Amino acid sequence: MTESSPLQDEIKRLIKSAGPMPVWRYMQLCLTHPQYGYYVSRDPLGREGDFTTAPEVSQMFGELLGLWAASVWRAIGSPPLLHLIELGPGRGTMMADALRALRVLPPLYQALNIHLVEINPVLREKQKATLQGARNVQWHDSIDSVPAGPSVILANEYFDVLPVHQAIKRDTGWHERTVEITDDGRLQFGASADPIPRFEQLLPPLVRAAPVGAVFEWRPDVEMMKIASRVRDDGGAALIIDYGHLRSDAGDTFQAIARHSFTDPLKNPGQVDVTAHVDFQALGRAAEDVGARVHGPVTQGDFLRRLGIETRALTLMAKASVEVSEDISGALKRLTDSGRGGMGSMFKVIGIADPAIPNLVALSDDTEATAS
Repeated sequence: MTESSPLQDEIKRLIKSAGPMPVWRYMQLCLTHPQYGYYVSRDPLGREGDFTTAPEVSQMFGELLGLWAASVWRAIGSPPLLHLIELGPGRGTMMADALRALRVLPPLYQALNIHLVEINPVLREKQKATLQGARNVQWHDSIDSVPAGPSVILANEYFDVLPVHQAIKRDTGWHERTVEITDDGRLQFGASADPIPRFEQLLPPLVRAAPVGAVFEWRPDVEMMKIASRVRDDGGAALIIDYGHLRSDAGDTFQAIARHSFTDPLKNPGQVDVTAHVDFQALGRAAEDVGARVHGPVTQGDFLRRLGIETRALTLMAKASVEVSEDISGALKRLTDSGRGGMGSMFKVIGIADPAIPNLVALSDDTEATAS
């Protein structure tokens, strides 16, 4: 990784010509700049990349999400056509594992049309290789081009990379947080000169009493409303899994990850992954605003246990060598534990569904499924 990057030079040029850049725009350029954006030019996953997602930890994750999709299909009357949509599908690992689990239900497997929403050409090629032989697979730049019809939508670590707006509280009110250039040529955070008009009235209750210096983050509701409107109108459900917080509150979570370690988000733009935590209360509120039903959120650990991940792990371990059994046990721990290195409590799961679906498996206390 270089000390400077081509995108850094481009960002500095834009700031010099137009003034300080809002954080959301900086994040957008870092990730999706058509030439230098992080997510349009590389495979960021795995040991050789910058981070590892749950599907890369264990096949159990994708298999259980396939089981969950089957429960939604049954809940909407087992239609002869079901769109199985994944947003940001990585290398295709999760979809491949889900489809393997769904092969045991031939009527559902035959009903599936697979839709992968992916802008990264490098990852698209890896998805094609991973899903070689799968039926009815299509790729899209956005969910807008996926045909209408009953759908199950899966989004694992998708919302955390959508650009986040930030405001910082000053004595004069809430000011939009920006990225600017220091006298010695570095990028640093700043704030717009004028406060955002009437911003206080729009804030969640917990944030209104925040002290001077506090940062509040929000994402536009557009993406969530598209998903919620789709399942409301066409039938089905969406499952969103990401790291974040259950309640809307103040806090600066804008961060960068390189080689599995945290780094400065203002250094090497375009060469590191920049993210911000997901506000699950805001997601739920946006879905309810368009008339969808919200289920959860619950922690990832609780969700996977309710789906039967411990039973699935024991089944796999019974057929495996000692070394492979230890790997399975370690993967189970990483996916469900709340301690250091565990994803169980940091990651949350929320379901968004057609209002006609009263319960979603593993997202209501009385609905469980067992994997075998």
